[in-house]
Amino acid sequence: MSHYEVGIVGAGIHGASVAHHLGRAGVSTALFERATPASGPTGRSSAVCRSGYTNPFLARMAHESIAMFERFADVTGGGDAGYDRTGMLYLHRAQDSGPALDALLAELTGLGIAVEEVTADRLRSEFPGLEIGDGERAVWEPGAGHADPTGTTRGLLDDAVRHGVTAHLRTPIAAIAARERGGAALASAAGEAFTVDRLLIAAGPWTGRLLSQLGVELPLVVERHVVATFGWGEAPKLPYVLGDVAGGYYLKPEGPEQYGLGSLLAEAQVDPDDYAEEVGVEEATEHAERAIARVPALGASVPAGGWASLYDVSPDWQPVIGAVGDGIFVSAGTSGHGFKLAPALGRHIAGLLTGSGHDAALDQFTPDRFAAGATLAAGFGDARILG
Repeated sequence: MSHYEVGIVGAGIHGASVAHHLGRAGVSTALFERATPASGPTGRSSAVCRSGYTNPFLARMAHESIAMFERFADVTGGGDAGYDRTGMLYLHRAQDSGPALDALLAELTGLGIAVEEVTADRLRSEFPGLEIGDGERAVWEPGAGHADPTGTTRGLLDDAVRHGVTAHLRTPIAAIAARERGGAALASAAGEAFTVDRLLIAAGPWTGRLLSQLGVELPLVVERHVVATFGWGEAPKLPYVLGDVAGGYYLKPEGPEQYGLGSLLAEAQVDPDDYAEEVGVEEATEHAERAIARVPALGASVPAGGWASLYDVSPDWQPVIGAVGDGIFVSAGTSGHGFKLAPALGRHIAGLLTGSGHDAALDQFTPDRFAAGATLAAGFGDARILG
């Protein structure tokens, strides 16, 4: 039987980030992954990176993570996050565009995040082709962009392993039991046994099933979200990320010849082991119609397929992070915006696991907030994925 100070179940971006920070801190750590790094939803993330969050702590985590993406080789000893700083344009509905948006811009600026409102004249000159409705407002975040989700995850995990973390890949965890003195005992599907003083379950859509073995039930659901891809064709290329709150979608460049469209809204709940991974014609068309209503010239673009992924979603669309037992912790429910937070957030979760300190603002994401009726605000109207 092998023993470690900390065990992590899940080698998506969150598990890899926590392992990276624990490894750098010299903590005896094992990471368990049923397949390979980023083989779940992380590898299918659109990997948009932005700091325009309504929650100040998450805005700060996203901002710090972008800084890590931009110097990723130094952070990880040679990793490549593939970060492409394109900037992001947010289009806000009239009902979201009053004093609340003014306050948000002031708050983000106070956190050191560069955001600026875009005037109508500037929209016409620098962002041509957009149909802007009465009362809508536009915000530009120049530091935003997108990254390579698989490369980022592997870079963090490779660095963790170089610093002493043991990665048990292709090692499904079949059983978890709490230990009387804290922590957990784990058994792999192959019959290997492990004990850990502290356990973090960061298994994305499969987190709930693992927690149920410990008698812990969290109100997490799994949603299927698609990214429909299109070739630019004769349409003018938009070199930036577009977040259209009114339209309920985002647009992101996918290499030089394509772009992807994804939803900002809640989608159908599915079984994480049994869902359609391909994009249907009707749902691709629905995404395209939303985008064309905003940018009519996109009607000249050409369907190019796409993919579906999974979001593990909490009731308030905010992360679920904290203790669920003596020495047993969870990091889940990131609701589609987890990738951009993970590099910096992992440091705080590592501190939570080791007791070495974490920002008290992390405590707002405690798993017991739902039972206490202390849900958090998120995003703008139905577009709660905007955090």
